[in-house]
Amino acid sequence: QRRVYRTTTHVPQELGQIMDSETFEKSRLYQLDKSTFSFWSGLYSEVEGTMILLCGGIPFLWKLSGQIAGRAGFGPEYEIVQSLVFLLLATLFSAVTGLPWSLYNTFVIEEKHGFNQQTLGFFFKDAIKKFVVTQCILLPVTSLLLYIIKIGGDYFFIYAWLFTLVVSLVLVTIYADYIAPLFDKFIPLPEGELKQQIETMAKSIDFPLTKVYVVEGSKRSSHSNAYFYGFFKNKRIVLFDTLLEDYSALNKEPAEGEDGENEETKSKTKNKKQGCKNEEVLAVLGHELGHWKLGHTVKNIIISQMNSFLCFFLFAVLIGQKELFAAFGFYDTQPTLIGLMIIFQFIFSPYNEVLSFCLTVLSRRFEFQADAFAKELGKAKDLYSALIKLNKDNLGFPVSDWIFSMWHYSHPPLLERLQALKDAKQE
Repeated sequence: QRRVYRTTTHVPQELGQIMDSETFEKSRLYQLDKSTFSFWSGLYSEVEGTMILLCGGIPFLWKLSGQIAGRAGFGPEYEIVQSLVFLLLATLFSAVTGLPWSLYNTFVIEEKHGFNQQTLGFFFKDAIKKFVVTQCILLPVTSLLLYIIKIGGDYFFIYAWLFTLVVSLVLVTIYADYIAPLFDKFIPLPEGELKQQIETMAKSIDFPLTKVYVVEGSKRSSHSNAYFYGFFKNKRIVLFDTLLEDYSALNKEPAEGEDGENEETKSKTKNKKQGCKNEEVLAVLGHELGHWKLGHTVKNIIISQMNSFLCFFLFAVLIGQKELFAAFGFYDTQPTLIGLMIIFQFIFSPYNEVLSFCLTVLSRRFEFQADAFAKELGKAKDLYSALIKLNKDNLGFPVSDWIFSMWHYSHPPLLERLQALKDAKQE
């Protein structure tokens, strides 16, 4: 794929009608930079993980956690307390070692290509807030899971699976209402033509829409997005302001009264991200609602929970194998949290790769089906133009190596999606 980025320097003939040479070159350089970053950050991650294993980092951190818990008055019999200390230290280590990579990605790559909207202060405030919120969720959930495994008897894997199912459903339910607003501002979409059209479209397919929000995504990035959430009769739609031509901060004109513009302002105005017109936003939402109408969301949940149950069952089969713990440096003890880490993170790794590929193939199939659903709603022409705009706004590179695309792309390549929409568009 890197060879494709390096050598495809001119717009292919089949793309001539949908992408100009300037945008093509910008997207090529952006994706090349992202590819380079992904290679080095991935290599570092592999080296770090290997060194932790070879140098006994996991048993060392477990021993350190026991010492910290002991100083607080919790002896070896308080395994869950030691597990929580271990988890806190491990996530803190991961956050610290990942910080330079995150900073480079945000303030070098994303900044260089015009996507970053964050200040350094905002970035660190955001990172600290994310870490704190994550711990507030992760530590209580983990302690309860470990307790259920301890007292669950022979069928603990069933109770553990049911617990994680309930937790995941609760988190999905409360995320957008209580967690996401801690990081971004959500405002109801004002009354007007767009809101009325969205409500009319939702009603036409029996989508139980209750609210439509606009989120200020432009505070951190100029990338675009839209999604829906909620269970049963309480569905909400969230639109990023960068998706909407009328709301994007990047489309705002300079304040009146300024005597001219400096070169930087002119440059930003010239290259500003346009977003989508109302008809194109409706087409994008028609695609997203297609996922709901065709049952893709429910199917993904079922697949996820079937996989989760299988993993807990296999965990129950393997947890008694002392050789597994010994291989990772635990010769005298078999802590439950360490068993979860060994089995889920390492033993299941090959299986997870195969599963990930299968889910990628399924996702691409779902995307084509959702596009076809939007086409049936009469949105083919607008979805066609919206996909081109979104690809341009996000600097997506439309040329890809077929093997790389097959393995990594959860969405079909742009040209394949446009081709599927083309006949209806021409009609």
